[in-house]
Amino acid sequence: MTKKQKKVLYRIIIAAVLMAALHFVPVQGYLRFALYLVPYFIIGYDILRKAVLGICHGEVFDENFLMAVATVGAMLLGVYNESKGLEGEFAEGVAVMLFYQIGELFQAVAVGKSRKNISALMDIRPDYANIEDEEGNLEQVDPDEVEVGTVILVQPGEKVPIDGVVTQGASTLNTSALTGESVPREVREGEEIISGCVNLTGLLRIRTTKEFGESTVSKILDLVENSSMKKARTENFITKFARYYTPAVCYSALALAVIPSVVNLLLGNPANWSTWVIRALTFLVISCPCALVISIPLSFFGGIGGASSCGILVKGSNYLEALARTKYVVFDKTGTLTKGVFQVTEVCPAAEFVQKVRQMEDGEKQLEESGSAAGNEKQAARDRLLELAAYAESYSNHPISRSLKEAYGKEIHPALVSDVEEISGHGVKALVEGAGVAAGNARLMESLHLSYEKTQQIGTIVHVAVDGTYAGYILIADVVKEQAKDAITALKAAGVKRTVMLTGDSRLTAEHVAKKLGLDQVKSELLPADKVQAVEELLARKGPRENLAFAGDGINDAPVLSRADIGVAMGALGSDAAIEAADIVLMDDNPMKLALAIQISRKCLRIVYENIVFALAVKAACLLLGAIGLANMWLAIFADVGVMVLAVLNAVRCLKVKTD
Repeated sequence: MTKKQKKVLYRIIIAAVLMAALHFVPVQGYLRFALYLVPYFIIGYDILRKAVLGICHGEVFDENFLMAVATVGAMLLGVYNESKGLEGEFAEGVAVMLFYQIGELFQAVAVGKSRKNISALMDIRPDYANIEDEEGNLEQVDPDEVEVGTVILVQPGEKVPIDGVVTQGASTLNTSALTGESVPREVREGEEIISGCVNLTGLLRIRTTKEFGESTVSKILDLVENSSMKKARTENFITKFARYYTPAVCYSALALAVIPSVVNLLLGNPANWSTWVIRALTFLVISCPCALVISIPLSFFGGIGGASSCGILVKGSNYLEALARTKYVVFDKTGTLTKGVFQVTEVCPAAEFVQKVRQMEDGEKQLEESGSAAGNEKQAARDRLLELAAYAESYSNHPISRSLKEAYGKEIHPALVSDVEEISGHGVKALVEGAGVAAGNARLMESLHLSYEKTQQIGTIVHVAVDGTYAGYILIADVVKEQAKDAITALKAAGVKRTVMLTGDSRLTAEHVAKKLGLDQVKSELLPADKVQAVEELLARKGPRENLAFAGDGINDAPVLSRADIGVAMGALGSDAAIEAADIVLMDDNPMKLALAIQISRKCLRIVYENIVFALAVKAACLLLGAIGLANMWLAIFADVGVMVLAVLNAVRCLKVKTD
């Protein structure tokens, strides 16, 4: 609890103890009234002050005004009854204020709990940046003062203050504040690094590529801080509802206090002013819309806070509400459903090459070193084929060449490679340890007049020939993310009617990925403008209360992210375009987070509707009972404070997110 909340708690305890003690004090009349004023002012002085200030500022009809009028009326009515020798309403007046403050405390604690997730995210804000002077001393400066291109030092345990490129060092980064994932990320020299991560192990020197105000951490913090400004339609409805509802019930209470008594006087009957004033005051307490005004925004705030703890940033409760009605989900392929990185997925040596490796003395040596049995000659041939291809491609920076070298995974000794010849559009030829190696596409094999194995597998095929003999091929492909298929299954289980993939890749590759993941529709060989057109067609087909979400990497998909009902940026670490264009930002590249975001939004909206129905139903019933005299002040307290507490407790459930 905060100091302010603890202070309110102490006031509640003191007022409750005094009220309970006064119940046993045998005094009557004005002395009893004076004694009850002590706990009343202890617990209610701030409410009375707010009500007076509201009247002075022209904002009369709010919950403070209702509580003040109801409790002051109850206390004055108690004085009137005491003067007539009847039991006063002092205890009820104090109790209304007491339980109202209990409800307010519940609400404050609940909001504080939901803010913790947002506050945890705010901890990514760096306090300083380290700059090394000419003498090698470190100076801590304000990140805002660091210019682009400056080399900064980040020591173990410190936050990365500004986006940049690692110029020296290697380390492990904790990205949990950004992604919600506990698995650390490795970073080394030459790799990009984003602000907001925590350096765990090694010393890093980073050349900044952005100013602090343009870095990832600043954009994320700005996004979260402004999320409350974009309200959901349900929130706006409650705000408008309270604006008209509160004056209506105030005038209704006034009418209830005056009209029946006046009618009785006109008919020659006793006016019974006290009876109808009590009913009017009870009516006022019951009518207070606290349960709706507090619990609905709290539900959305809790939903946004719960999502942020999972690495899902929602730019406003309006997007959280819209996500709950998502029936169409459209994906980009590269970087969204696939990793967007070429990797060696298969190495297939030819039978003759397997035989040749087995017979070579160095091949037998490899088998002994690896501890392989005689039946693993094919694995040795795979290793040798990959090794020869990696050496032949060692001087190239082509993505395919890099994939081969990464798959080989060992140090390449340049002295073993000579006579390298790149053949444009075909591949490369080189001498590797004295053996003539040719690695490239089918056209290279045809130019060498070699027969090669034709395959229908999806991806880039690198054929390899050794000393004029076909040795086999290596398949390189953009790998599908491990969670992609489960994500599609989870979306369909969540009620998504249609999943679609739009990509600029070839038809064969696109259809292969779509079939593997179980997508409903795929469109391939599209330009960015074609993707927008495809989304327009889907938008025209959906129902009036159905939404379409587009998930992309946010860089080349910004036009589509903006056009969809909900734009979702996947794997947005370091992507400015994603943060700018998308409505929802998933801070890692896990497509399962989209299904989780929909789950969070639907749970949040379900809780909102539960609170609306529950609060209105209870209040309507109690207002009717209060108007006809069947509800006393204690039932009024339950109808106001009790319903509010129950609604707030229900709203807090939005914070709990099941990630399994």
